[in-house]
Amino acid sequence: MIMAETKKEAKKEKKPKKEAVTEIVPGRDPWAVLTHPLLTEKAIGMVERQNKLIFVVNRDSSKKQIKWAAEAALGAKVESVQTVIDRKGRKKAFIKLTKDYSATDIATRFGML
Repeated sequence: MIMAETKKEAKKEKKPKKEAVTEIVPGRDPWAVLTHPLLTEKAIGMVERQNKLIFVVNRDSSKKQIKWAAEAALGAKVESVQTVIDRKGRKKAFIKLTKDYSATDIATRFGML
């Protein structure tokens, strides 16, 4: 009986969950999450046709953090974020902007096009 009670007590004492490395903080630098824009032919085609920007991002960042960083750095509303880890180990974020904002204008402003 004593062993069963200790096992139950051990199950109740759980370790606290790890917090994300980068938190969403208004004063934080968004470029700590967004590393740099990706400038390949395919990426530029997505800017022109699908209103998407592609960035290489911090590997530990979540979609919510990427969305916050993109809105803070680019000054545009983000509709959705899709992420992929490529063969080189980089995490790429496909950031789709709302129809109110043009990805072409933002890419031109940052010198990507």
